Amino acid sequence: MNWIITENNKKINAFDIPTISIEEIKADVEKMKMRVVGFFGKQEFNNVRLYVVMADDKIGKLYVTSSLFTPDVKSYESFTQKFPAFHIFEREFYEEFGIEPLNHPWLKPVRNNQDAYPFFEMEGEDIHQVAVGPIHAGVIEPGHFRFMCQGEKVYDLEIMLGYQHRGVEELFLKGKGYNNRLAESVCGDSVIGYNMAYSQAMETLSDTQVSSKAQIIRRVALEMERIAIHIGDMGAIAGDMAYLMGASIFGITRTLVINTMLEISGSRFGRGLINVGGVNFDIDEALSKKIIDMLDGVAKTVDRTTKVMLKTPSCISRMERTGVVSTETAQALGAVGMAARSSGVDIDTRFDFNDKWYTSLDVVKPFKATGDVHSRFKLRYKEIKQSMQIVKKLLDKLKEFRNEQILTNPNKTLAPNAFAISMTEGWRGEIVHIALTGANGELLRYKMKDPSFNNWYMLAMAVRNNGVSDFPLCNKSFNLSYCGNDL
Repeated sequence: MNWIITENNKKINAFDIPTISIEEIKADVEKMKMRVVGFFGKQEFNNVRLYVVMADDKIGKLYVTSSLFTPDVKSYESFTQKFPAFHIFEREFYEEFGIEPLNHPWLKPVRNNQDAYPFFEMEGEDIHQVAVGPIHAGVIEPGHFRFMCQGEKVYDLEIMLGYQHRGVEELFLKGKGYNNRLAESVCGDSVIGYNMAYSQAMETLSDTQVSSKAQIIRRVALEMERIAIHIGDMGAIAGDMAYLMGASIFGITRTLVINTMLEISGSRFGRGLINVGGVNFDIDEALSKKIIDMLDGVAKTVDRTTKVMLKTPSCISRMERTGVVSTETAQALGAVGMAARSSGVDIDTRFDFNDKWYTSLDVVKPFKATGDVHSRFKLRYKEIKQSMQIVKKLLDKLKEFRNEQILTNPNKTLAPNAFAISMTEGWRGEIVHIALTGANGELLRYKMKDPSFNNWYMLAMAVRNNGVSDFPLCNKSFNLSYCGNDL
């Protein structure tokens, strides 16, 4: 068989992964009708091994294969012309290993932008360019946006990232022992999501059993992270529409959620909560009640403010039909997470990949999407309500495991010659960590994929045929991660 079938947080023997030709992989991808979640290389002496991971969301399975490039093979026929979702993966693979995807329509740097960047340009007397960044007015990360405009109308947006040269994946290989503090620092607004993906990958490879109690606490924190960031983003969207009451109320309300996270773990962002083997802090009945009371109060404020906004003509006119990305475009680009769902692509790793703590809950997925800013705003509101429901049900279930320990001593050694995929649905979407070990259980390759890696091109598509002044609103409605790209 050309592919080995596995699941989320399940290890396989690396030697069981088939090695087939790149042409066979391409032919299989066309037949499989699945989506790509991994396409990355690993140096093997003078050769380069390309790993490809495809996801079948309908049955919660992952398909893995590989292809070996010998030193004399410097190119292959690009996947992107037939399967646009591969475009960013192929660009990254080419940048890291110099193996060219021939006839790739947009073969530009992903991170290595020190030299002159070949921006797309349009010609014509009425065409002008608008450059924004990499230094921005707010205290945010660096990224450059180049607009091709006629008057106020945007014909094309090109996004150039790569200003942060961090080498995070290599740091995981250099450290000794488990490195949760590095994992939670990869992306500062997704502390729980990243730390959970890393911990589950390490626990899978080390055969470390985590108590039900710790697993539930992790998911409570993950949903609280989602609630807090979504509320903050709703306020930021309100601010970009000059609806200052919404910006103020949502900003204050978000603080209530993260301050409760502070009571759980000592950090408003959940730093230090998760360790390989479980969690460092318990949630007792008194704290559970405090969390539920906080969520009840937050829910009333979010409900009231959202309803007022959605009845305000000036807000509706700014959001509806602004920054539209169709379902077909989102699927073709391989969009994930909230950005995908707001365009009608129904994927969510919490429910699609058999996480028993989610699939056992009677939770209704939101919602009918239209792909515009209004849809992305409303989806956040729906997901806040959904996450509140999940947290309450998880806290109720936590009572069944009161006497369990929250942290076990993890096994210190990882399984040799193993391959494991860990996917966590962060608030932006799926966070993917893939780990490969060598003959002595040492980490040979640690590959991460942030949901923004898939979704930056969604923003570029969203602003087409909109006004330049719509860009801040479109940008905030996605709220993508710069550091998630600049690994």
